Amino acid sequence: MERPSSFAVWWQAARPKTLWAGVAPVLIGSALAWEQALFHPGWAAAALGFSLLMQLASNFCNDVADFHKGADTAERTGPLRVTQAGWVSPRTMVRATCCVFGLGLTLGALLAFRLHPAWLLLVLLAAACSALYTAGPRPLGYLGLGDPLVFIFFGPVAVAGTYAVQTTQWSPLAAVHGVAPGLLSVAILAVNNLRDRETDSKAGKRTLAVRFGVRFVRMEYTLCLLGAAVTPWLVYAISGRQAGALLTIFVAPFAWGPYRKVMGAATGQALNPVLGQTAKLLLLYAVLFALGLVFLG
Repeated sequence: MERPSSFAVWWQAARPKTLWAGVAPVLIGSALAWEQALFHPGWAAAALGFSLLMQLASNFCNDVADFHKGADTAERTGPLRVTQAGWVSPRTMVRATCCVFGLGLTLGALLAFRLHPAWLLLVLLAAACSALYTAGPRPLGYLGLGDPLVFIFFGPVAVAGTYAVQTTQWSPLAAVHGVAPGLLSVAILAVNNLRDRETDSKAGKRTLAVRFGVRFVRMEYTLCLLGAAVTPWLVYAISGRQAGALLTIFVAPFAWGPYRKVMGAATGQALNPVLGQTAKLLLLYAVLFALGLVFLG
């Protein structure tokens, strides 16, 4: 295959379909800050930058680490990985990963000191988990820990952190609202792991799909969609606040298509569109949540 332009290569390495997982919790956290009349565009942009840089660095690291560990081969059914294709050398990808991590940590330190130096520990933990997801002697993703880590850092931590850095206040309610984007991010990962189950198994990558099989992943996907749908209703029922978040109910009709494919016979490359569709569900959820809070309260 002919090598595309440099921009196209690095865009492919960035895995743009998955980047909404970094955008959505920041949008939700910012909408919660807006509802309290404490929205700060500068700190919201900084939170978004940190979220995307950490995700981008993790994707770059995954590209080169999976290549070295044999998880990305010619048998791969997912989108082509640029290191495996020979479009970027392993050394160049490692350098790019380090540069992006460096930028992310710098921005993360700024966010941490906006609140309290102790928050720097959370920033470092997020960076460590991003790097060790596929790198190191015992990568977290290879141990099946990807799902809980994705839930925590793309859910409650990201939403509550975005809210806190704008308002300088910790909000348990913001953390609870983070459950929904966390679950939808796990749903994206579930589709990815279901698609790559056979090649991951050969490479010793013991994701939950490899450990527990197809039926488990389908149940996981179902529970993630249901949990995300129910979360704003539970918050409203308990607190009586943020009724605008109930606008997210309109995500449900768009979930039916990808849900049927996951629950059906789709495997391998047939799941590639489903991954993108699930990522769009997450984005739609965040947009409806933000619109609901801004215009309906």
